[in-house]
Amino acid sequence: MKLLLDENLSDRLVEVLSVDFPESVHVRSTGLQSATDQAVWDFARANGFVIVSKDSDFHQMSFLFGAPPKVVWVRKGNCTTDEIGDLLRSEGRKLRAFEADSDASLLVLD
Repeated sequence: MKLLLDENLSDRLVEVLSVDFPESVHVRSTGLQSATDQAVWDFARANGFVIVSKDSDFHQMSFLFGAPPKVVWVRKGNCTTDEIGDLLRSEGRKLRAFEADSDASLLVLD
């Protein structure tokens, strides 16, 4: 499963998630730092990524456009990078089921 981590998440998550989600990247490493949400969306769609973000804009885009790409909306308030990494790793089974579900476009984690 390829996760594209939005800029509102730490790029350190790539390392934190490297065992469970080894193909994950941060927008910074793709040249999309400070890019529009539409540019991030288009990149994820074209390259088979699931967007992971704390940004509600991607939640709205998932309803407007549908998948692909799929969106994981992390709705935890102020928390550490390690807490977000723990959340994503602990929900790995749910994330993979979400990816495999052809009808699903949004997964909310909190």
